[in-house]
Amino acid sequence: MRRGFKTEAERLADRTRAQLGLQPHDPMSIRDLAAHLNLAIYPADDLVDRTELDELHQLQPGAFSAATFHLPDGRTVIVSNPFNEPGRTNSDIAHEIAHLLLRHDVRELQQIAGHTFFTCNPEQEEEANWLAGCLLLPRALLLREAFAGSNPTTIAEKHHVSLPMARFRLNASGVLLQAQRARSSRTR
Repeated sequence: MRRGFKTEAERLADRTRAQLGLQPHDPMSIRDLAAHLNLAIYPADDLVDRTELDELHQLQPGAFSAATFHLPDGRTVIVSNPFNEPGRTNSDIAHEIAHLLLRHDVRELQQIAGHTFFTCNPEQEEEANWLAGCLLLPRALLLREAFAGSNPTTIAEKHHVSLPMARFRLNASGVLLQAQRARSSRTR
């Protein structure tokens, strides 16, 4: 990731959440953010026969999480995988929104089982992952949860994100270490 991106992403997430009237520690519905940004969200089985999705899923589980389409009429649509759990779907939608907020360009076409997929370069994927985490689980919210003793499972369930997203944010943000140090300094 480019130098300074993590701080930039935290600030962008805070500004974006503030546009929804949220405080940095408030929970956020990713679907509310999508509506605010005038983005439509559809499960893929609303658009494609579910048997085709099942075939792709059987061929390569996890090959498709979500995708963003810019339609000729100017609408932007995010299509999600209906086989994923709701928390994973929210994380995937946040990832797609992050690409849009960061104005990432489609870089690569990939074919899997006769289906064409558009992807961004690896650095942009990493940036979108980081910003998605900042949007769903901002540092202030994580600090509040860490000081309350919440574990990743509790955070994932409470904030409707995937367990890997909750673990990632807790570990990568340094919040667990910060809470641990604060607790140990109080006991001295």
